[in-house]
Amino acid sequence: MEWKEVSALKNQGIKKHTIYKKDKWNMLTVEVNGKQLILREISDQWGEDCHTFLSRPEMMHWVNERFSKERFEGTDEERESIMEAFRQV
Repeated sequence: MEWKEVSALKNQGIKKHTIYKKDKWNMLTVEVNGKQLILREISDQWGEDCHTFLSRPEMMHWVNERFSKERFEGTDEERESIMEAFRQV
């Protein structure tokens, strides 16, 4: 991607939020492009998984299922930190 293209993306109002980043292979980001929310989950186990949502409530529904207390493999503090990062999007 050339500098002109990157500049054009910034001018279009795309905001990128990092939800978590453990290393270059394990991260989750959300790009806000107008009403569209593009969630990218990169994992050393599964590769890249991309989800597109048309509203924040739709994204939060996915988040609550993906990071449910029963399925989350981590501490309550880690889960709450992830949930708070999503609320800030």
